[in-house]
Amino acid sequence: MIVILKENHDKRQLDNLIAWLKSMDINVHISEGIRQTVLGLIGDTSIVDADLIRALDIVEDVKLVQEPYKKANRKFHPQDTVVDVSGVKVGAGHFCIIAGPCSIESEEQICGIARSVKQAGAAMLRGGAFKPRTSPYAFQGLRANGIEMLLLAKKETGLPIVSEIMDISQLPLFEEVDLLQVGARNMQNFELLKELGTLDKPILLKRGLSSTIQELLMSAEYIMASGNENVILCERGIRTFETYTRNTLDISAIPLVKELSHLPVIVDPSHATGISRLVKPMSVAAAAAGADGLIIEVHNDPPHALCDGVQSITPAAFADLVANIKAILPNAHHY
Repeated sequence: MIVILKENHDKRQLDNLIAWLKSMDINVHISEGIRQTVLGLIGDTSIVDADLIRALDIVEDVKLVQEPYKKANRKFHPQDTVVDVSGVKVGAGHFCIIAGPCSIESEEQICGIARSVKQAGAAMLRGGAFKPRTSPYAFQGLRANGIEMLLLAKKETGLPIVSEIMDISQLPLFEEVDLLQVGARNMQNFELLKELGTLDKPILLKRGLSSTIQELLMSAEYIMASGNENVILCERGIRTFETYTRNTLDISAIPLVKELSHLPVIVDPSHATGISRLVKPMSVAAAAAGADGLIIEVHNDPPHALCDGVQSITPAAFADLVANIKAILPNAHHY
């Protein structure tokens, strides 16, 4: 249930209303816009008399929310959320490009790529230290050593860093990581999501391989319900019957999710297609469809990458991609 307040409402009456709602164990989320203030009621709202609230002098209207996700719902929060990642803003006209290798392989590799992508226009550096792989025999990442190398690249370039966390036990290693990524395979790891909800740190939540949009938003709700509302959603392609690409990039999800939710939405064209030559056109399409950013795999030597080299682009190709994005989004804030 949401309560829309009249302009210039009486603060004392509002305080009384909130106190009354809380006495019924209803949590109240306040969203203040330029012209309108919205109260989002979370809990068992079946016990709340909507007509009684609607009759109050300070209330403009009361609406029922059918969707199971509340905090992630745009009805609860009409304005776009801007997530701040160590000074880099994502959402509401702030277009952010994250770039780096799928997997950290060495200090020289990650620091060299970090310098290249920063010069080309990346706002954040991505690098995988823990790698979930389909095969138990595939390269699993450098783990703690990889995080240390990523931190060295951060120190050298000043770029905020992004890396994937796979388990609650890994949290101590991620204390200096600026943006924690929840990968597609962990999108419905609810215990992990709840724990991340207790952190004062932004979360990048990727859509699952076969997950619906509502399931993605419900996973975001798990994080937000635990107290952390700094969530960035990521469309990374879904599994379909098509075999020419690794996954199918759901471009329609971008405007649809932004219609349903106030959270920023970025796109991963690398995992979505699995083909390096498709990364640029899919990036341009995502930007044109309204995405708030991109996360792109960049490697200095893709043919010899230890992980996902076939979908990685070179630093030179990344620089060309950034130039194209800036050309089609001249009014966006780029870093």
